[in-house]
Amino acid sequence: MLKPKQAVILCGGMGTRLMPYTTEIPKPMILCNGKPFLWYLLSQLAEQGVERFILLTGYLGEKIKNHFGDGRQWGWNIEYSQGPVDWDTGKRIWEAKDKFDDRFLLLYSDNYVPFSLEKILKVHEKNKCSLTFMVSLKSPGNIALGDNGIVLKYDNIRGDDALNYVEIGYMIVEKEETFKYFETPECSFSSILRKMADSKQISAWVQKDAYHSISDPERWRKTEEYLSFKKIILIDRDGVINVKAPQGEYICKWEEFEWIEDTVQSMLHLAKHGFTFIIISNQAGIARGMVCEKKIEEMHELMISKLADNGIEILDIYVCPHHWNDDCECRKPKAGLFYKIAKDYLLQMDRTLYIGDDVRDCEAAYNAGCGAVLIASNEEYVSIKNKPIWSVNVRNVSDAIQDIEKFMSGHLV
Repeated sequence: MLKPKQAVILCGGMGTRLMPYTTEIPKPMILCNGKPFLWYLLSQLAEQGVERFILLTGYLGEKIKNHFGDGRQWGWNIEYSQGPVDWDTGKRIWEAKDKFDDRFLLLYSDNYVPFSLEKILKVHEKNKCSLTFMVSLKSPGNIALGDNGIVLKYDNIRGDDALNYVEIGYMIVEKEETFKYFETPECSFSSILRKMADSKQISAWVQKDAYHSISDPERWRKTEEYLSFKKIILIDRDGVINVKAPQGEYICKWEEFEWIEDTVQSMLHLAKHGFTFIIISNQAGIARGMVCEKKIEEMHELMISKLADNGIEILDIYVCPHHWNDDCECRKPKAGLFYKIAKDYLLQMDRTLYIGDDVRDCEAAYNAGCGAVLIASNEEYVSIKNKPIWSVNVRNVSDAIQDIEKFMSGHLV
């Protein structure tokens, strides 16, 4: 697979919905936690190995250039294509086309989405389309999507009930094939996407995690909170915090709950350094009628209380109560509960770790896009086909303390 090494970022809009904040600065320079939003976007791309950028600027574009320059300060290579404010997005892309690689990324400068370039690239290569972008489930949307991941219809007017996805950018673009759809340099970008969709030349990668935007003041403030670093660790229960029941059985009451002391001491160490925890647990025994849901809730209340007495804060517990045959989205290795936590706590999954003891835990972390600590044998770890963005294999949580602290400190903003 030919991985794109260049990203083109659309930075020309006036940001009218952000007025008066954009009176003197362009929208991509809006500050989040003291840094321009655009910095977060470029840093995210650089972490995926993309360090050459072309910024298509317009409104107050000189302020973007004055801040970022050639990007050398961050180890990046930045070029600019400046145009009048009234240029349509399509015109802005057309005028800079000679600077583009044969395969490149194209992004908007007001959306931030957790993403894996590797995963999108697999979809792009499989579907062999001219363009692949990310979509998110939303109604009304602007995308109708077929079962094979091919976009059936694109309509920026959003006038059709069948349009139940919204396009959020992060596009892989084949230059030569895509520019065939530019009938004139003045074509609007939305009309180009519409023609490409009609020709079945757009595929989509569905992003199940939430996307964030700075398009208006309310979303901007929420995005700023989302982009702030949080010292929250996700952790499994059975086999990590407490000793597992024999295979096919379940911990049904407090009297059966046996702490794993190494984990408790490791959590205490991390808690002293400001970390808190959220537990994610499969409990199929509820659906099987082998465990009373109320008893589990009572047991969890006691567990939280006793950990709190030792200075360890459990923010929340998320449980999948379904049978493994139910094909629910919340049972690991699926990542439904991870996405719910990301939404509830505004967590960036690629800045988050999950500690588990089962192959499914590691696969769930991969599906969610977060890092993982797997407490298992080396044989089990090696057998995992899809490993997360970052992972370590240890025999006890205490063996991973330094790795955990290093991973988390590397994302401090």
